[in-house]
Amino acid sequence: MQRRKLAWLISVAIACSSLAQAATPSSGKNDAALAARVAKVLADTPLIDGHNDLPWELRARGAVDLRVDHSKHDKAKAGQTPLMTDIPRMRAGGMGGQFWSVWIPASITGPAAVQMTLEEIDIVRTMVARYPEAFEMAYTAADIERIHLEGRIASLIGIEGGHQINDSMAVLRQMYVLGARYMTLTHTSNTDWADSATADPEHHGLTPFGKAIVGEMNRLGMLVDLSHVSPDTMRQAIAASAAPVMFSHSGARALIDHPRDVPDDVLRLVAKNHGIVMVNFYPGYVSAASARWDAGRAAEKARFNAPPYGGLYIGQPERANAALAEWEKQHPAPVVTLGMVADHFEHIRKVAGVESVGIGSDFDGIPTTPEGLNAVDKYPALLIELARRGWTDAELAAVAGGNMLRVMREAEAVAKRLQVTEQPSTLTIDGKPLVAE
Repeated sequence: MQRRKLAWLISVAIACSSLAQAATPSSGKNDAALAARVAKVLADTPLIDGHNDLPWELRARGAVDLRVDHSKHDKAKAGQTPLMTDIPRMRAGGMGGQFWSVWIPASITGPAAVQMTLEEIDIVRTMVARYPEAFEMAYTAADIERIHLEGRIASLIGIEGGHQINDSMAVLRQMYVLGARYMTLTHTSNTDWADSATADPEHHGLTPFGKAIVGEMNRLGMLVDLSHVSPDTMRQAIAASAAPVMFSHSGARALIDHPRDVPDDVLRLVAKNHGIVMVNFYPGYVSAASARWDAGRAAEKARFNAPPYGGLYIGQPERANAALAEWEKQHPAPVVTLGMVADHFEHIRKVAGVESVGIGSDFDGIPTTPEGLNAVDKYPALLIELARRGWTDAELAAVAGGNMLRVMREAEAVAKRLQVTEQPSTLTIDGKPLVAE
């Protein structure tokens, strides 16, 4: 135990060295005291991020050495965006646990989606096995706490879209066996049983099969993730769930009217459900000005080149890219700051309570980040900002990871109870059981 404790203290010391650098410069001489408070919190409580898309980046980039600080390494490679995640910066950020997203495009469905999801799960498990000094697979709240005490980073798996199970209860169960501990009910498109936030309503929430999926996830102990789903799906899933739900990477819709964020009435339901909203760092979900800029850029891109039928420079990608670059020069992206992200934490605490908020960065799944939150070494800067706003050490511990641990424990307790009283569901999408009961 002493050796494990020493390993963790070393990692906390590395985190402390980055705290002052990460702090907002306007805070003055109190930074050192705030940094010391945050370092103590992270020594005692595992910092858990609900969503990181590194697995897809590893798939796309091929051989990547995560022992390298890629903020410096990748800049030497022309045209390559630096990774936001690697082991040195996770250590500097004081990380204790990470839900790795095994995302696949929503356009991939059917058996192909199941296969690609299995490949993504394999990427996570292979990554963890390659760096045993840094990572260990975790499946329960107790696992996270033990791994954190040993000075390593607990690695969990989250499925980012119901299309990845191909409308199959059996596939859902096997994903759980392979380590998935949450599933986002939809991604950017509707499934056959749930509406997405970013698609035209088809079911107006959940179908009966969708509600059965929620029930089976409760029985398994797999968290129901409501990021990406429509407000109707949010409300109906919370009503159907016997366990706390999560939003792995979403913000407060009262601050920016974006469908990827959570309305206040749903925040109040999350509080009653004992769930959690883990705040996303993507500028377009944090700032209304940034969201408008994103929309304007998308419109200009389509105006210049919208195959197969339209665009001023259709079939001329060089001219289209040059025109878009000129538009961007004339219309620079609005500045989005760490403080704006902290505003979302503050709002969720105000409406749902401090026990219902957490961190869900979406690192390596987003093209840009707020100033001061550009990679995994910057979590302490966010906690310092919250401390500056008056958050107590107990509240900082809750938002860093305590709330996520509580949600997991409650979901595990619900699963233990349901597995005594309920049999595995054999329901199919057409409403008939897969096998005779």
